[in-house]
Amino acid sequence: MDLRPPSYPRHHRSPEVSRAQLAVPFALIALVTTIDVLAPPDVHLGPFLVAAPAVTASFAGPWMTGFVGLVAVLAQVVVAAARTSLTDLNHTFQIIALVMISVFVTFFAHLREVHEKELTQLRSVAETAQEVVLRPLPDRIGPLGVASVYLAAAAEAQIGGDLYAAARTATGTRLIIGDVRGKGLEAVGDAALVLGAFRASAHQVAGLPGLVDYLEAAVSADLDGAGDEGESFVTAAVLEIPDAEPVLHLVSCGHPPPLLVLREGGAEQLEADRPAPPLGLAGLVASAVTAQTFAFAEGDVLLLYTDGVLEARDRAGGFYPLARRVSAWSGLPPHALLDRLCQDLLAHAAGNTLDDDAAMVAIERLAAP
Repeated sequence: MDLRPPSYPRHHRSPEVSRAQLAVPFALIALVTTIDVLAPPDVHLGPFLVAAPAVTASFAGPWMTGFVGLVAVLAQVVVAAARTSLTDLNHTFQIIALVMISVFVTFFAHLREVHEKELTQLRSVAETAQEVVLRPLPDRIGPLGVASVYLAAAAEAQIGGDLYAAARTATGTRLIIGDVRGKGLEAVGDAALVLGAFRASAHQVAGLPGLVDYLEAAVSADLDGAGDEGESFVTAAVLEIPDAEPVLHLVSCGHPPPLLVLREGGAEQLEADRPAPPLGLAGLVASAVTAQTFAFAEGDVLLLYTDGVLEARDRAGGFYPLARRVSAWSGLPPHALLDRLCQDLLAHAAGNTLDDDAAMVAIERLAAP
């Protein structure tokens, strides 16, 4: 089950909020005009009318800003006619200044609206690219129940390189979760490279070490061509879950260890004794790739995640205590576990954005048919 929510709520103004906002400049115009007409001759409040179009430009478009500016100018004309005359030098200069300021703020409202449209278009392209790279995982893969979620760190066009995928083989299921160093479209391109290599080889390459070597060769070849060896890399956890055995095989390439949420309660970190270097760095670090085997019994839930989950901070700067929180949620199916985890993670980071993108995949070994 893919639980991918929008990164963060988009700020669309509801009709109720817009009416409340628009009431402010018009109320200001009415208040200033009334007081200015009734004030003593030596008191002039007309300059305060410039606040009306200026306030409107902060939330409305150029047409509404220009309209409010026009109403403010007409109000100043009414004040001039009521107090002295339209040819009075003081009121004439106030009207001219109000017209100029209204024109300026209307132009700035136009620039802000254009910028917001560009951001919306760029965000739409980014989200589409992310969805193409990260195909939704099915609810069921062989004897496994699966759920996945992706939380982006920013509401604008920045998108990251977190990745996950699954592939069926003749004897089981292979999965990968990873995190590309960096952000933006370049990171998404690197994530697409890793996912493409995984999907192409997961059905063919025998053994997890061979699969990781294949992924390393694909990433290294791309980085060598780009000339940034050692600067870009991908942390990843590559797993194989056999259908016929209650175990899982893991190769960790510098990635945070998976959490095994036990059916009887509690959670265990699956720490690899001999982790491999991140993909793209094997040429710099001599290390043989070995797979490690862990128990994965019926009813247990395996949680894969990227470091964006661990790096989420609260207002006091404390990191998210993932293992402690998850250990209290034993017995939840994958989709319920991720739903609870996302709510708790965002509540932990209340008032802050996530420091990094966060991807999570939960896998439960179901009862044999």
